[in-house]
Amino acid sequence: MSILDSIGRTRLIRLSHIVPEGSAGILVKAEYENPTGSMKDRMALAMIETALADGRLKPGGSVVEYTGGSTGVSLAFVCAVKRLPLRIVTSDAFSIEKRRHMEALGARLTLVGSPTGGTTKALTLEMIETARKIAAAPGSYWTDQLNNADVLPGYGEMGGEILEQTNGAVHAFVHSVGTAGSLRGISTRLRERIPGVRITAVEPEESAVLSGKQPGSHRIEGTGPGFVMPLWMDGLADEIQTVSTAEATATARRLAREEGIFAGTSTGGNVAVALRVAKRLGQGKTVVTVAVDSGMKYLSTGLYGAVEGQDIPHTTVGGAAE
Repeated sequence: MSILDSIGRTRLIRLSHIVPEGSAGILVKAEYENPTGSMKDRMALAMIETALADGRLKPGGSVVEYTGGSTGVSLAFVCAVKRLPLRIVTSDAFSIEKRRHMEALGARLTLVGSPTGGTTKALTLEMIETARKIAAAPGSYWTDQLNNADVLPGYGEMGGEILEQTNGAVHAFVHSVGTAGSLRGISTRLRERIPGVRITAVEPEESAVLSGKQPGSHRIEGTGPGFVMPLWMDGLADEIQTVSTAEATATARRLAREEGIFAGTSTGGNVAVALRVAKRLGQGKTVVTVAVDSGMKYLSTGLYGAVEGQDIPHTTVGGAAE
């Protein structure tokens, strides 16, 4: 068995404490159980194996991608196993844990600075253009995640897992939009079995372009690139809801402290919106959402580290922090 065989088959966990009485039940797909702690392991494996199979990526060729981090970590993992060189374009807008993880797995990084410290349309476009230039080298294969439909079958498998784990008893699915590949792959599979399932897309309030607003800077990593992504399509979601960085952060912390689910800011955004949908649906219904990645990827950030220049509250005894 290869370590790549450990991708997928993640558990579906019922929230026990933060869902108010009278609301629908909320089930969270624990994607942090994948080898690198992220659902992006699924897309990385699908992109690389499909490109190798159809000859776009030659044995011994190199892989190039732009990424906020988790896709890069997942690609570094898959490329390490398959002995493929990897060049990653990323930014200081994303956590240092992700960057160090990519380097530990053998990726070569090119860093694009973020003037705002967050994700913006300009930053995303600069990363894409930088990756385009690097990928012009002979023997390079640019996975180009925002335009790569090879990810859809991999996420379709995730939708199949949800159907199997719930026996098809899903009334609503809530998920954040980054490339839109995961929302599209999962929701397409769910609708094949449950035509009436309601799909809610989640995007950052500060950059709600799918909702028709102007792009802006936000700190919900892996979501909201600042423009309508190519894999998005009309009718993909029944509704779009926005969540602020502050609400996503607060919900992620609640998940850790009250449910024991240690995840990132996009997961906090997913659950914040899932709570709204669950309240609307009412008791006896089921809402499914996704724990996109592990909180271990964000220990240095304002999510679990310093908040506005101050440490998370702690007690000091005898000069040692507990």
